[in-house]
Amino acid sequence: MNQSADSRLRAVLSALSTGLSAGVLFLILGLGLATIVVPALAGGVPLSVLTGSMRPTLPPGTLVVIKPAAPEEIGVGDVITFQIESGKPAVATHRVVARSTDSGTGEIRFTTQGDANNTPDPEQVQPAQIRGKVWYAIPYLGWVNQAIDGNTRSWAVPALAGALFVYAAWTVGSGLRERRQKKRTAEEAPAPRSEGD
Repeated sequence: MNQSADSRLRAVLSALSTGLSAGVLFLILGLGLATIVVPALAGGVPLSVLTGSMRPTLPPGTLVVIKPAAPEEIGVGDVITFQIESGKPAVATHRVVARSTDSGTGEIRFTTQGDANNTPDPEQVQPAQIRGKVWYAIPYLGWVNQAIDGNTRSWAVPALAGALFVYAAWTVGSGLRERRQKKRTAEEAPAPRSEGD
């Protein structure tokens, strides 16, 4: 392989490497925005779907971001996250299949059902049980969210951010070094000779 073809191959591989690096970096930044920044700014909460009751819409491993919603804003067809038992931390994420009003209190009640379930949930959901309405969902990220618990998150997120910073610095440094080397090579190359010389 001659020097010209070799330098072209290196340039193509460098461009591919830079493009791939930029793509991975933008993907990670985009996922960070979608799972941490946007929910925090909007008062949303990311949660993991752990069961198959909402298949195929929200299969296990899906990360759902829920946003607070007043009972009046929730209608039939909306997917909500609610406490299975009022005052207890366990939650479920199911679709609202009916709305009703308690004749004694006038309070709105919701009948929910998982998309994969044949029958509605046995108990109606009261407004006090509702944690929020599903705003958006990201497939597969729920497994990551589940794996990174509070203790792990305290060191894993800074470690990942540091690793990304080091990788970005290395990529930029490599690009600058390569540019300087090309410039030096161009300056050291002999000047073209004219025919009269």
